[in-house]
Amino acid sequence: MTSLCRNLLFFLFASPLLHSHLFTHSATTSSPSTRPRIRFINSLGSDDDYEDDYNDDDNSSLSEVPSTVKIAVLNTKPQFCKINSCLEDQEPCYQLSEKTGCLCPGISGADEPPHPPVIQTVLPVSNGANSGKIEVQWCAPSSVVSGYRVLVEGGEGDALEFGDALRRGLVGSLEVGTRVCVEAMNSAGHSSPSEFSCTRYNPPKNSGHNLLVWILGGGVALLLLIIITAVILWKQKICQKRKRDSADGLGNPSYSKEGTL
Repeated sequence: MTSLCRNLLFFLFASPLLHSHLFTHSATTSSPSTRPRIRFINSLGSDDDYEDDYNDDDNSSLSEVPSTVKIAVLNTKPQFCKINSCLEDQEPCYQLSEKTGCLCPGISGADEPPHPPVIQTVLPVSNGANSGKIEVQWCAPSSVVSGYRVLVEGGEGDALEFGDALRRGLVGSLEVGTRVCVEAMNSAGHSSPSEFSCTRYNPPKNSGHNLLVWILGGGVALLLLIIITAVILWKQKICQKRKRDSADGLGNPSYSKEGTL
């Protein structure tokens, strides 16, 4: 009997089912483990709208997932400085860039000769004290320029020089077809002539002269029309007179103012 009880006790303690039952019971009776609370952010920057994944029975501390703030970056195109190379006395581009943050166009440095400028017009001056002279206008190149020089084909004396802020210059009277060139200068040299920096002087047609020609032509045409009309009327009058004289001469030949024959 003693041996039977001993074997029974050994069987109960050595059985795996008993160990599993005891482990399960101890797990259910132990204090529940605490899981961290996960907060779901529904809208950016709002801490009021959230949902709990797990509900805790105790007042344990919350473990929150920090929200990530995304900053929107606007992809804006670079704005170039509004510089007109054909206007005089403009504010330098680097000053505009410092004020507004605009971008200056690339230019060649002072250690190399400048690019050739572009001639706009070569026109005679019709009003003011410079009436009769020729004005040359040009646009600046994308280079560092210290001054400009106007060259006239067949001109006597030195070329006319102008400051770097100027975009026009006066020269003397020119004959039709005279070649005029504009050069840009700096400490490294001067620009080379090109098809854009040189042109030939072709004065525009004077509208007042054309109007005078039309007036004279109209006057001559009107005078000719008057003369032609007068000649036609004079011939018609002569023809009518001849017909009347012919009618008077063809009367009765036997009739005479002195009586019958």
